[in-house]
Amino acid sequence: METIYHRVIAMFDRRQVDFLDKLGKDALFTTKHKLSHNDILKALIDFAIEINLSAEGVKSEQELKEKIKEKAAGKIGGEK
Repeated sequence: METIYHRVIAMFDRRQVDFLDKLGKDALFTTKHKLSHNDILKALIDFAIEINLSAEGVKSEQELKEKIKEKAAGKIGGEK
């Protein structure tokens, strides 16, 4: 089955771009393979899908961050 890709444009502040750059460079210096911003964002989205993240009842970016932390802690801590 052929995968159809869609372009998504996102706006990030300097701190966020610096973080993406750091992750990519960390991979480069430790594995000789640099992760692109796209690779990193796709992995984060795939993780959100894996933990069944939902935005039901979420009214703000801060609430979404808290929900992500809770779901990720459960996934990392071994809860199902």
